[in-house]
Amino acid sequence: MIMVVALVLAGAVQGGVSSAQTADAGRQLLFYNHAYGVLDRETADAIEHSAYLRDFANFQVRTTTGSGGQTWTGRYLMGRETYLELFGVGDVPGKDGTLGSTGMGVSTERKGDLATALARLREQGVGDPIEFQQTRDFGDGVPVPWFDAVFTTDQYDLFGAWGMEYRPEYFADPRGNTEPAAHPGDVGRERYLPDAYRDHLMRDVTGIRLAVTARDLANTVPLLKAGGFAVRSLPDGGAVAKGGGTTLRFDTVPLDQVGLRQVEMSLNGPVSYRHEERIGHSVLAVGPGPRAVWTFEEQDRPAPR
Repeated sequence: MIMVVALVLAGAVQGGVSSAQTADAGRQLLFYNHAYGVLDRETADAIEHSAYLRDFANFQVRTTTGSGGQTWTGRYLMGRETYLELFGVGDVPGKDGTLGSTGMGVSTERKGDLATALARLREQGVGDPIEFQQTRDFGDGVPVPWFDAVFTTDQYDLFGAWGMEYRPEYFADPRGNTEPAAHPGDVGRERYLPDAYRDHLMRDVTGIRLAVTARDLANTVPLLKAGGFAVRSLPDGGAVAKGGGTTLRFDTVPLDQVGLRQVEMSLNGPVSYRHEERIGHSVLAVGPGPRAVWTFEEQDRPAPR
């Protein structure tokens, strides 16, 4: 999901997530779902046309129509429970299509947990969180409720995070190609994503490193804590958040240095070799062993006019 699209429309649907009493205080409620990054056009095009990525992961390029008819075109690497969404400059509307813009969704596994996370968020002093329902149009002009979302603020630089919970209407729509519920109240990531990851090396995203502004990090930490992540501040002003098998690292930088820096992924099985694939201004290193690391070079911004 794209931050600016949701926040522009959020006022029309404020209050879509009901509040609830905080329960199970020690239980993790929100888990890494996906992150996105906006890359230079050369790198985005190299990713889109990479034959290697189509073997490495369940890889797709698609255009999505969300709430209000807004569209975005992404390159997707989808795992068992988690995925990565990559854009080129201008592939998404507004400032979210700016080079270095990033975003991240953290989602529930059980129906109703977003409301509990929202209650925790208010207890942390976020008195006016923004609630929003995202829809998806499969091409017939009839929007289907997709997921509910919560933001801590509508003021951000070039990174934003949101909590989310998939809607039952989306799971009920056969065009979503989702799986049956594994248990009552199952709104989890594994149910949402297809099982095509089994036919590729990539299994899941296990780590994300993002360079963000201090303001954007400060807006994100309360959401992660409300979701049950263990958050540790770093001496340089950044932070590391761990939970649910994923490590999130945030480096604080000036606005002109923000962007996606690195992605760590688990594999479906160990490999005995090390393979390095250069893709535009990035390098994907696979193996040896059961992991891969994708490093994105800091890219030159155009000089201000």
